[in-house]
Amino acid sequence: MSLRIHEIFYSLQGESSRVGLPTVFVRLTGCPLRCGYCDTEYAFHGGSTQSFEDILSQVAAYQTKFVCVTGGEPLAQKSCLQLLTMLCDAGYSVSIETSGAMDISPVDTRVSVIMDIKTPGSGEVTKNLWSNIGHLKAQDEVKFVLVDQADYVWSKQILSEYKISEKCPVLFSPGYHTLKADDLAALILGDHLPVRMQVQLHKILWGEKAGV
Repeated sequence: MSLRIHEIFYSLQGESSRVGLPTVFVRLTGCPLRCGYCDTEYAFHGGSTQSFEDILSQVAAYQTKFVCVTGGEPLAQKSCLQLLTMLCDAGYSVSIETSGAMDISPVDTRVSVIMDIKTPGSGEVTKNLWSNIGHLKAQDEVKFVLVDQADYVWSKQILSEYKISEKCPVLFSPGYHTLKADDLAALILGDHLPVRMQVQLHKILWGEKAGV
């Protein structure tokens, strides 16, 4: 079995409740979405086909227990599901970053799913697979990337309508170039929202580039 891999690298986790943890990232090639704020367009194409054995060998070389499978959209490659299980079987603490447009129900229950809900400002709100909310586990997390205040108002409504914070932690993240972090913080505090605000640690440290 094999997967199309764009890059495998070692860095600090920049998002989610795992922020700051030394992590191996396995970035798969390809994504069916085209979000306006995407920061990994370079992963839409290219990469190389690698066997599961090669992938696991590269992951092991970094000597950390945290592994994040990401993209692109990793679940667009069906063999990703088997890789996730193999990583769990090998004893890693595994997370997957997914767009919310692909069915998460087949994902190994040991994996922490970090799932986007696409806002209107993303340009891909119609791609949200709302049935995924019913498959969320307590160890999963839902992320909203907010382009502007209108996205915030919309996300607050979705949060209430689906009672997402009762299912798992919720992350609100400001669009890197479009919404000031302190403005989002003020909105969250003013509305007493049950969410975790996050900024992207890797971009603060190293800027926008591959391999971080």
